[in-house]
Amino acid sequence: MNIKMATKKDLDQVAALIAQFRLEHKLIKGIKSTLNVNQAKIEFIEYLESDFPIYLATDDEERVLGYIVCRVDDDVVWVESIFIIEAERRNGIALSLYQKAEELVTDLGGDTLYNWVLPNNDKIINFLSKQGYDVLNMIEIRKPHKSETLSNRIHVGDHQYLY
Repeated sequence: MNIKMATKKDLDQVAALIAQFRLEHKLIKGIKSTLNVNQAKIEFIEYLESDFPIYLATDDEERVLGYIVCRVDDDVVWVESIFIIEAERRNGIALSLYQKAEELVTDLGGDTLYNWVLPNNDKIINFLSKQGYDVLNMIEIRKPHKSETLSNRIHVGDHQYLY
């Protein structure tokens, strides 16, 4: 496995993964959707034009196995998204991508990588916990949208929230 910076020539491969990420992300939120590769291509180009570092994990044939998108605000680095193709999960790819993002943080003079995570995304929460991420920084609280049906309950400390 190799880690490299994404370029425009990676558009088709990465857009396919971004589309799959968006589909799976919506399912976690209980939203059924369809794969939208054209929208993912737009998203990829917007990341590149905004100078968001995108690291790719590739095999020896240059096939993209996964990616991580970072957003840099001064010396603060946020993980915008990370995705590994299902057949390659649990092979250390996510760890390698996170380590590359953490190197970026260090190079910029920061000391931690920030993550926005859906509260019921157990896979990424478990992964991050194993990597030492355990400081809850902020909770976003809002009223439900008019047509929104919330069925999950999330517990944070002594509080319970609908999700």
